[in-house]
Amino acid sequence: MKYEPVIGLEVHVQLKTASKIFCSCSTEFGREPNLNTCPVCMGLPGSLPVLNRRAVDLAISAALALDCRISPFFKFDRKNYFYPDLPKAYQISQYDLPLATGGRLEISANGSSRNIDIERIHMEEDAGKLVHAEPGHGVPKGTSFVDYNRAGTPLIEIVSRPDLRSPAEAHAYLDALKHILRYLDVSDCNMEEGSLRCDANVSIRPAGETALGTRSELKNLNSFKFVEKAIEIEIERQTEVLESGGRVIQETRGYDSAKNTTHPQRSKEQAHDYRYFPEPDLPGFTVTPDQIERFRSALPELPAARRRRFQTKLGLPAYDAEVLTAESDTADYFEKVVGLGADPKKTSNFIMTELLFNLKTAGLPAGRSPVTPARLAELLKLQADGKISGKIAKDIFPAMFEKGVSAQEVLKDQKIELIADAGSLDEPIRQVISENPKAIEDLRAGKLTVLGFLVGQVMKKTRGQADPKIVPQELKKRLGI
Repeated sequence: MKYEPVIGLEVHVQLKTASKIFCSCSTEFGREPNLNTCPVCMGLPGSLPVLNRRAVDLAISAALALDCRISPFFKFDRKNYFYPDLPKAYQISQYDLPLATGGRLEISANGSSRNIDIERIHMEEDAGKLVHAEPGHGVPKGTSFVDYNRAGTPLIEIVSRPDLRSPAEAHAYLDALKHILRYLDVSDCNMEEGSLRCDANVSIRPAGETALGTRSELKNLNSFKFVEKAIEIEIERQTEVLESGGRVIQETRGYDSAKNTTHPQRSKEQAHDYRYFPEPDLPGFTVTPDQIERFRSALPELPAARRRRFQTKLGLPAYDAEVLTAESDTADYFEKVVGLGADPKKTSNFIMTELLFNLKTAGLPAGRSPVTPARLAELLKLQADGKISGKIAKDIFPAMFEKGVSAQEVLKDQKIELIADAGSLDEPIRQVISENPKAIEDLRAGKLTVLGFLVGQVMKKTRGQADPKIVPQELKKRLGI
């Protein structure tokens, strides 16, 4: 029997605030354990939470960018469960009246685009972190330590509908979501630091049926690649269970990346297991239509809209538009260069092949590039005007990047200039003709495609300094073609 996967994602996103959601403790990552704590986030008797307004603002921006409906009234609830990293023995979250509902996210996967529905976005506080000690060093076997620095960190949980139909679509959904959140500066989405975490609900059903199968929840997947792999292996596992006559059990499962397997952790809880009830120490909160419109008008152009504009207005291929809009800094940089008169496609090519490579090596975003948009525009103009070749442009760019200087300064320093004098090309052309008799024979026989190869050989002899417009003419003249 052929089965269809049904996948829904729950994405936990740390909001980019300086302090926690209900107290003034810092959210700085990497501090000594248990320094970012106070009576409120530790849940000590008599302490009272106060909602962080900045966290609400960021959550509303994210919800509007995902086309959600903002609730005019929302409240917080206590989600009760007992675990060592939860100091209050409950988590302040949202249950029946979340911040936002509805919404959609456009994804591109398997050569097509479609919308994935979003069920809800709610706010909550994070738990702490358990650190399981390695044996030895005087630490008893099985010892775990707890770091409460993350306890109370502001999160939004973005819950999709079970609309995804493949591991590749799940990966595409996370990519699209990350791009939007980073464009908004709502979160840094750094999975290594726990700023973005994902749980995946996975079930299968006979192809063509509409009823949902029994789902497993894959918890705390810490990379997009692992999300895709874990879903893929879980689909295979559930298929094997059903085809062998068994039944899938609703449970929470973990993913072992080393073994590429999923394993059971515990039976899946239902909402009533958490004994939700309204948080008595926080009032309900209202959002007016005027406030919502102010947030909506402040939204930047989002990645999907920017991609479409780059394709329709600037004539870029879909691939170029996808790469350039992956980060808002890169898209901004590109638009500044084009705004200074550079050709969009040539600018795109140079950014994708040269700038992004150097930025990645240096660990810098485009907004902090040592080569400013004005200097890249100047370099591309030198090439367009025929004053330097494309090879020279690529050869001098690393020096521009390293020293933060202009193309003209590098050309002067390295004594590089374009060889546009036909007489200066006599010797390299003579050498190329002498060294490539078969190519010369083919060219004289009418195989004009060989000309490009010969031009390349001349450019190589002149270290890219020969004027590429003159070389083909001089070759033909020398050969009498």
